[in-house]
Amino acid sequence: MRRARLLVVGAAAVLGAAAVALLLPRLTTAHHGPAAPIPKGSVTAQASSSPPAPAPTPTPSHAGSLVATAAVPSVVAHRQPAGAVASSWANPVRKGVPLTFRVVGERGAWLQVQLPQRPNGSTGWIRTSDVRLTSVTYRLAVSTERNTLSLFHDDALLKTYAVATGTGGTPTPHGSFYLTELLAPTNAGYGPFAFGLSAYSEALSSFGGGPGQIGLHGTADAASIGHAASHGCIRMSNRDITALARLLPLGTPITIR
Repeated sequence: MRRARLLVVGAAAVLGAAAVALLLPRLTTAHHGPAAPIPKGSVTAQASSSPPAPAPTPTPSHAGSLVATAAVPSVVAHRQPAGAVASSWANPVRKGVPLTFRVVGERGAWLQVQLPQRPNGSTGWIRTSDVRLTSVTYRLAVSTERNTLSLFHDDALLKTYAVATGTGGTPTPHGSFYLTELLAPTNAGYGPFAFGLSAYSEALSSFGGGPGQIGLHGTADAASIGHAASHGCIRMSNRDITALARLLPLGTPITIR
C-alpha cells in the first residue's frame, strides 16, 4: 500500500525530526470533534492504487452536509458503483483519527464521496454499509481576495475572521473541500491547532517528498493575517483557530473562492 505523508503547505522552514519543508512537524492527533482526548500519533495517511479521474468539484449543501465516517478497517473507492477499484483507504488514518469522507451523491447502496487526494475534486463511490453517516450543520467559506474566512451554521453567518492565504506564486487552491483531520503541532509557528483539508496545492505538485496538502492552522506571525502571505495554507490567529478546533467536526465543508 502506498503511504502518502500528510503535508500541510505553510510558510515555515524545514521542521521536526521527520519533517520536510511544507510539513507540519511532529504532529499529534488533536481530536475528531469537540472535547476528545489528544493521543500522540505520526503524520501519515494511506491510499493505494491509482487515483480516479478528476471529477467536477461538488457543490456543498448550504443547509447541512452529509459526512461518511468509516466503520470498517479499510474502505475501497470505485470509479462507478460496483465498478473498477480506484483507491483503497485505511481506517483509522492514524491513532485517534477516523477516515472521513464528504458525501456528494447517492445511488442505491452506494455513496459518491469526495476523496482527500490529488487531483482536487476527485470523487469515488463507496459502499454505504462501510460507513456511518452523520450530518454536519457548520460550513466555512474562504475568500482569497478579501483574506477572510466566514463561519456558517444552518446557513446563518456566525462570524467572519481575518486570515492569511497563499501568495501569487503559491496560491490557495479554489474549490469545495472538507476538513479531514485535526492536529496539534508541537512547533509554535503553526499555532495550537491545524486542520488538514482535502485540498492540495496546485502550484507545488510535490515538495520535499510530500504531496503538499493544504491546511487551516494558527500562526506565530500575527502580522501576516489579512494578507496573501503563505505557501497556500490558510492561517488564522491562534485564538481563532482554537475556537474553531473546539467547534467543528471532521467532514465540515470548506469552500475557497
